[in-house]
Amino acid sequence: MRSEPLMRQVIVQYKLRRDRVEEHEALIRTVFAELAKTAPEGIRYGAFKQLDGVSYVHVAFIAAKKNPLDGIAAFKAFTARIGERCVEPPEAVEVTPIGTYGF
Repeated sequence: MRSEPLMRQVIVQYKLRRDRVEEHEALIRTVFAELAKTAPEGIRYGAFKQLDGVSYVHVAFIAAKKNPLDGIAAFKAFTARIGERCVEPPEAVEVTPIGTYGF
């Protein structure tokens, strides 16, 4: 069980250029490989591709005072040039849960 209450819940959405999907997904897999290796506390994070094959949604529940993704080298590489891969740039929105299950 988590000892701290959730501090931030963020949803990020964006749309990629079709010719950058393979590169982009490789970067995402690298982020998750590093997360699995380092196992930072205070975050629940997921990246999802929509059925159109170019739209993505990332969901982060951050219970740490500092976002653990900021300390992940692969995440820095992923975000460094994301604008070049996108048709529609990332839009981050903080949300307030009304109800959740399994989060």
